[in-house]
Amino acid sequence: ARAWVGPADEDPAYQLIVRCNRCVVDIDNDMAAIHGFLKQKYKPKFPELESLVHHPVDYARVVQAVGNEMDLTLVDLDELLPSATVMVVTVTASTTSGQPLPEGELRRVGEACELMLRLDADKAKITRFVEQQMASTAPNLSAVLGSEIAAQLMGTAGGLVALSKMPACNVQVLGAKKRNLAGLSSVASEPHQGFIFQCDIIQGTPPAFRAKAARVVGAKCTLMARVDAYGQDPSGATGERMRQEIRQKLEKAQEPPPARIVRPLAKPEAQIKKRRGGRRYRKYKERYGMTELRKAQNRVNFNQAEEEIINGE
Repeated sequence: ARAWVGPADEDPAYQLIVRCNRCVVDIDNDMAAIHGFLKQKYKPKFPELESLVHHPVDYARVVQAVGNEMDLTLVDLDELLPSATVMVVTVTASTTSGQPLPEGELRRVGEACELMLRLDADKAKITRFVEQQMASTAPNLSAVLGSEIAAQLMGTAGGLVALSKMPACNVQVLGAKKRNLAGLSSVASEPHQGFIFQCDIIQGTPPAFRAKAARVVGAKCTLMARVDAYGQDPSGATGERMRQEIRQKLEKAQEPPPARIVRPLAKPEAQIKKRRGGRRYRKYKERYGMTELRKAQNRVNFNQAEEEIINGE
C-alpha cells in the first residue's frame, strides 16, 4: 500500500485508529459502570475489598474467585494479586463484618464479573489491532517508545492530534494508577509512573535517574507526536534520531563528575621579580622617589648620640 502523505487526521488508517480509540473509551466507561455496580452489590459481603483492590478488572476477578467463601485461606489469589495485597486481603477478610450474599444477588454479581472480563478481553483485542497499525500511523512516536506504549498513549489522549497538543508534563502521567502499598513496603512509591515509564529506555536506566529519564522521554514524545500528527516525516527517521539523542543525554547525566586534581604548591621565588621599567616608571620614581637631601637627613652617624624627640618636644 502507498504511504499516506499529508496531515495525519485525513489518513483513513488514522481515522480507523481514532474510531478504535473511541471504542476503547466507551468500553472503559462501561467497565467503570460495572465496577460501581459490583462494589454496591458485593459490599454487604466484603465491604473492605474496594479499598484494597482499586483496579476494576482485578476487583472483578477477586469477587469471581471469592464468591460467598468466608475463609479466604481456601481461595488461591496468588495469580490475581501481588503477594502483599493477597496478605492484606486475607487478613482483612478474617475480621470483616460482611455476611454471605443471597443466591439471587450472588448470581447477578457473577454475571457482572463475566461481563467485565469479556469487555476487558475485547479491549485487549482492539488495543492489539491499534498497536499493529502504529508503525504506519505514528512511526516517529513508535520509534521512541515502541508500538505498544505509543498506542496506549494515543488511546488515552484521544488521538494523535490530541496527544500533540498536550503538554509534556501531562504526557508523562498518562496511564498512572493509584497504588496501595498497605504499609508493607519500606520503599516509597515513585510518583508519575504512566505508560511511558514502561518503555525500554526508562527501564534500562538506573532507578536513581528514572525520574529524569521520564521527564526527558515525555518531552520528546510530545515533539514526535507533533511530527506524526502533521505528516512531516513518514519514514520515522526523526524518531530514530531522537531516540539516540535521548540515550546520549541520559548517558551524559550518569557520568561521574570530573575528579578534582590536587595541584602542588608553586615553587617559591628566591629572587625579587623585576619591576616595570621604562620612561613612565622613571618619571614616577623621580616624582615620588626619595631625594639625596632626604637620604642625607635620614642617615645615622656612627658612634654619635642622636637627639631624641618624644611627643613633638
